[in-house]
Amino acid sequence: MLETLLFVKAIDSFATTVNGFLWDYILIVVLIGCGLFFTIKSGFLQFTSLGDMLKLLTEKSTISSEGRRGISSFKAFTISTASRVGTGNLAGVATAIALGGPGAVFWMWVIALVGAASAFVESTLAQVYKVKDKEGFRGGPAYYMEKGLNARWLGIIFAIIISITFGLVFNSVQSNTISLALEGSFGWNRSIVGLVLVVLTAAVIFGGVKRVAAVTSIVVPVMAILYILLALFILFTNLDKVLPMFQIIFSNAFGFTEVVSGGIGAAILNGVKRGLFSNEAGMGSAPNAAATASVTHPAKQGLIQSLGVFVDTLVICTATALIIIMSGEYLNGSDGIQLTQDALAFHVGSWAGTFVSIAIFLFAFSSIVGNYYYGETNIEFIKYSPVYKNLYRIIVVAMVYFGAVQEFGVVWNLADVSMGTMALINLVAISLLSPLAFKVLNDYKKQKRQGIDPVFYKNRIEGLKNTECWDDGPLEK
Repeated sequence: MLETLLFVKAIDSFATTVNGFLWDYILIVVLIGCGLFFTIKSGFLQFTSLGDMLKLLTEKSTISSEGRRGISSFKAFTISTASRVGTGNLAGVATAIALGGPGAVFWMWVIALVGAASAFVESTLAQVYKVKDKEGFRGGPAYYMEKGLNARWLGIIFAIIISITFGLVFNSVQSNTISLALEGSFGWNRSIVGLVLVVLTAAVIFGGVKRVAAVTSIVVPVMAILYILLALFILFTNLDKVLPMFQIIFSNAFGFTEVVSGGIGAAILNGVKRGLFSNEAGMGSAPNAAATASVTHPAKQGLIQSLGVFVDTLVICTATALIIIMSGEYLNGSDGIQLTQDALAFHVGSWAGTFVSIAIFLFAFSSIVGNYYYGETNIEFIKYSPVYKNLYRIIVVAMVYFGAVQEFGVVWNLADVSMGTMALINLVAISLLSPLAFKVLNDYKKQKRQGIDPVFYKNRIEGLKNTECWDDGPLEK
């Protein structure tokens, strides 16, 4: 037991050191820089194409020439949203505010607004280079690194990192938040909670992506709507606090008023870190879900995934931030999910602890399901083997238990290291491949201007090679 404790502490210390270098000096610049570049090159698509994004959600999946049907755009959207909408929206936002002050919320908005363009690029590329499998389609960064950059070695490295990040580390974060919430509200033993989560997780993930899609397409919209309705209720019953709240956010964002030590630096760092954890724009995770959708044009799914970033950060994260900042509970020393629970209790009464426990269970468990899928599809990229897949599933459920019984700081430090490494590799890859994504976008826009439903053919993009799921079509006259 002592050896295990010392090992965990050593890992935590190493993660803290790596995070200081990775986030302070590299990732903030790269994330915002790439997002701005993609925003400008795409003609600010995350703003100009918002109406199109909403319309595309209702499109049904198409059937390929071989009779292969992928999942619908909406279900692909909910798989990726299942991963986005989780502890990042409740515990993550609270942690950002506790460590970076209310100003961190502004920087979460920034990373979402510019990151939506990064989400478009990575998800469009995932669609272009997706491959066929027995259930429909699969793909993601590992696939476009192999096929687009001709660098399978880089794809394998990324596949290993994302499998560790999502299936193992992020799932330990989700289970950690669930167990802490249930312990705080009901006094439940965290070990018992961990065992229950293991059973529930195994029951879903051994059913395949169709079951993942079925579960998340029901759970995610319901839980998001309930949580947003509560936030709106609190907002409309505290209208007199709205303007002062925004003043607090902006004054803290630029260091005019310091609530925490570190001032503007702490606000930017924690806002960007927790913003990325929550919306995943540019991280290389959502493209794995985007590739499973069956659409007539890759740009369609790119636009839908951009919408997912907005839903996550500008709607759900902002809802949590409103609740916390208007309560003033962030000044009392609480952190993580406990801060969110305290803030809700301030507004609506002591039953809030129970509500948050149920909400975090639904949010975080759906994230566990979505996270697992990202790992599975990348394990298959490295080598398809039922033995490897089942071994991975066993390790996933083991990490769910590990997270449930671990300390809060340990799992979050590990998450920052793994997601930072993953994002850096993916951002380099999509920057190199972005000219193709913009050619695909231009093809989509051209067909829209002609008043037709855009359909993609690979020979419409000069020099496009190594695509498996797109046919040649009639060339333009």
